Order: sequence, then structure tokens, then C-alpha cells
Amino acid sequence: MECNIAVSKPSSNASHLISKFTKVCKLRSIGVFHENQVQHSNNNLPCYLSKNSCPVSEDSSCVTEDNECDGEKAQHQHVGEDSVILKLFDTISALKLAYIQLQSAHIPYNPEKISDADKLVIAELETLCNLEKVCKERQSKISKVYSSHLELLKSEIDVVERILEKLKIDSKAKQSKISDLRERILNLDLENGKFVQAMKEENLKRRKEFVWNVNTFDDTFTRASKYIHEFAKPFINLMKASDWDLDMAANSVENAVIYSKRCHKKYAFEAYIARRMFHGMLLKSCNVDDVMRFDDPIDALIQNPNSSFAEFCREKYLLVVHPTMEASFFGNLDQRMLVSSGKHPRTPFYSIFAKMAKWIWILQGIATLIDPNAKLFFVKRGCTFSSVCMQPVEEDSGVEFMSGEVNLSRNVQFMVTPGFKIGETLLKARVYL
Repeated sequence: MECNIAVSKPSSNASHLISKFTKVCKLRSIGVFHENQVQHSNNNLPCYLSKNSCPVSEDSSCVTEDNECDGEKAQHQHVGEDSVILKLFDTISALKLAYIQLQSAHIPYNPEKISDADKLVIAELETLCNLEKVCKERQSKISKVYSSHLELLKSEIDVVERILEKLKIDSKAKQSKISDLRERILNLDLENGKFVQAMKEENLKRRKEFVWNVNTFDDTFTRASKYIHEFAKPFINLMKASDWDLDMAANSVENAVIYSKRCHKKYAFEAYIARRMFHGMLLKSCNVDDVMRFDDPIDALIQNPNSSFAEFCREKYLLVVHPTMEASFFGNLDQRMLVSSGKHPRTPFYSIFAKMAKWIWILQGIATLIDPNAKLFFVKRGCTFSSVCMQPVEEDSGVEFMSGEVNLSRNVQFMVTPGFKIGETLLKARVYL
């Protein structure tokens, strides 16, 4: 075999011969064939060795350009990879056929054929080298692309890791701040709880240490009169809603009264309520602190259902609200039965009654604490009005009388609320003139 690299352009017969040998190699093992078979197979060479192809002997430039073109396509299309693989198999098959042609040129020995076959083998080997070069270049380009992508990903990962580290630091700082705030809230809750408890104890202490005097008694008396008036409102409204004859009802309370205004008949019902609430009252001292510490007297009644205040409410409710009234007001006697059994319903009507009863009960409990000789006095109907111990419910009447504009003396038509004498102080009875 010669080592001359320069290869002349193969003839058309050689191309047919190589093509036929390619077919033979696919069916038979490598061996020596008859000369006619070799020449006949030389007519069917692979496409890149045919007449229309680029010559193998011309420095294989066409093959290299094709391979470079395929390598560029391989970067973008998968088809380029399949093309290189097919060319590789075709070149190997052509190399096998060229080697078979070289063997057949030795039997019989033919120097010219040996030289042609040798050149053909060298050409196929060069083609393989070019394919290898193309594959390496392609692999190098792919590696560079992957390397650039990898570097880009590494840089992005570094940025993300730095951001993540910063977020972790921020998260730890915020968690620490949250923990501090929670601890502060817990401490504030504890301090608030202690403060509320201290306030409750202080209020209770103040109530226990409360010094009752004439001024505080006067304030309590005013509150009692106010809540008698407040209880009279729903009392009258229920009578209206139950179709009661208010004129007849007012006359049954105070007969033959001349009212300057029709709306003044409400004082008759206030007098009825006060008369029932103060009926049989004995001024005796008692501890009112348990009731005073509750803003809602119903709470005091529920907490201490057997207290003297609870007994006072039960007795006075049954006395003020007649069974006939309650049946007409509510259509039943359920509330009366509850109160009779020692219970205190939290209904609007009974709640207003309990507030009124609270201040009247406190009056009777603190009067003798201020003055052991305290007295409760009533004004009889028909007696002469005296501004010393009486106060008209309508201020205009009292002012007119006291100013002397009416020379004739005026008589009391009925008492609305009684008065108290505490030491040298008189808390005037309220009367209707």
C-alpha cells in the first residue's frame, strides 16, 4: 500500500464498483471476489463519491464545508446529528468496500488497481478524519454554549443565594422583633390585669370607706325620686297599651283631684308607686356596700338571692304590681311567679323596678347611719302648703305661692313622695298642689 496522500479523480466505473461492494458488505463477510464483481459494483458508489459529488482527491474541502455546515445546523436542529451519524456509517461502509477492492487487486496481482484502491482507502480515511474533526468542533461549540449557560446559571445562582441570605437575615430580625413585641404585649396584659384588679380593689375600698353624710343622703334621695318617675313611665305606657281608662285609674288612686293639666295625672301614679314602696318602711341601718358595688342591681340580686335587698325587691314588687295589672300588661303571671319563688328575671320592666328599689332601699339603710334619730314623714291631703318641708312637683306653683302673687293659701291635694328629717336638715316631701 502506498502512502501517497494525493488521490486522483476516480472514474465512473470505480463509483459503480464501490456501490456494488457496499451492497455486498451488507450481506457477506469481507473476502476476495471475482474481478468482474468488483468492477460491476464500482458503478454504485455513495453519493459523495459519485460524478455529481465533490471529488475526494481535491483536498476533501467540499466534505469539510458540508460537515461544518452540518455542525452549525446541529446546534439548532436535531436533524444535523442524524446526518453526521448517517455519513459516518456510509463512510465506514465505503472504507470496507475500498479495502475489499484493495484485496481483490492482489489476486491476480495488478499494480495499477492496487494503486487506485490504495488511494480510495486513503480518501475514505481522510473523510473519517474530517468527520471526526467536525464532531469535535461541534462538541467544542456545544461545550462552549453549555459552559456559557453554566456560567450564567452560576452567576444567577450566586445572586439568588445572596438575596436568599439577605432574606434570611431580614427574617431572623423580624422574628426577633415579633418575639420582642409578643413579650411586650404579654407584659402589658399582665400589667393591665394587675391595674384592673387594683382599680377594683380601690373602688371597693372607697365604697367601704364611703362616708355617708347629709349631702350624700340628699343625692340618694334625689336619685330615688328620679327612678320613681322613670318607673312610672313604662307603668303608664303598659296601662295605655292594655286599654286601661287612665282617668278612672288616676281617680282611684287620688279621688276628686283638680289637675291644672291633664298630663299631671302622671303624678297620681307616681304617688301610688311611692306610697307602696315606702309603706311600712322602718329606718334601720344595714350594709349597703354589696349592692352599691354593682352598677346593675339585677347582678346583685342574682349573686345574693337571699339578701335583705332581694327580700325587699320581692315584697315591694308584689305590692306595687297587682296581679290584675300584671295579667293585663303581659297576658300572664309568669314574672310574678318567678319573683314569688325568689328569682329575679332580667326583663326590661323588672330591671327598671330593681333600679328604683335599689335607691329606696339604700335610703332606709343609711338614714340611721347618718343620724340615729332620722325620721321619715308624710304629708296628709288637704293640709296647708309649707315651703319649709314641702316642694311642689310643679315648680311654677311653688314659686307663685312663695312670691305672694296668690294671696290665698293653697292646700296639698296629695303627696307624691315623702320627706326625711336628718339631724337639723329637712329633705322636703314632694306634693301636688
